[in-house]
Amino acid sequence: MSSPGEETKKEDSTVAGTDVPEEEAIEATITEASDDGPAEEEMPGADPAEEEMPGADPAEEETPVSGEITIEEQLEKALAEIATYKDVALRAEAEMQNVRRRTERDIENAHKFGLERFLQNLLPVLDSIEKAIDSSEQAGPEEDDSVMEGVRLCYKLLLEALDRENVEVVDPLGEPFDPNVHEAMSVVENPDMEPNSVFAVVQKGYKLNSRLVRPAMVLVSKAPAD
Repeated sequence: MSSPGEETKKEDSTVAGTDVPEEEAIEATITEASDDGPAEEEMPGADPAEEEMPGADPAEEETPVSGEITIEEQLEKALAEIATYKDVALRAEAEMQNVRRRTERDIENAHKFGLERFLQNLLPVLDSIEKAIDSSEQAGPEEDDSVMEGVRLCYKLLLEALDRENVEVVDPLGEPFDPNVHEAMSVVENPDMEPNSVFAVVQKGYKLNSRLVRPAMVLVSKAPAD
């Protein structure tokens, strides 16, 4: 039988007698340790594909893609829109000025000719008073009493009131015929007057602030036939 010391020596001699040398075993251990170690860290955000290529031209990078609008085109479009809006604003301002002028003119006419309809309704009353006065004068002095004197006074006061309201009486007896303010009822031969003259006034006319309310109805003379 062999002793325990001899068995220990045999095991040591067996390990020492292996084919793998001790230095190579150490180098293999170091290599395995390096392979199992942490990999090299990459810089955050670094993408090799995004790295700028050497010799790249910045002008080529700013070239617009087909279909995109350049800054110059955007500027031209903005200037065109400004011109359009300016024209619209000018037209709107001109229209407002026209509306304001028309409104002022309408207000002025309303103040000046507000009595026109009232005057038209009052004219038949004036005509009746005039006819009454004319009939009294034609009847003679015996018919000229205090009642007719009061009628004449009322007629005078009424004419003065109309004059204060810028009402003008059109009584063209003996004047040349004017178709703008006269209405010819008939043309009669009259050797004592100039042709185309008013020799009789059938009904007086009236104006309000120089606007004709009613034309005067007249008889017009003409030259006698030879």
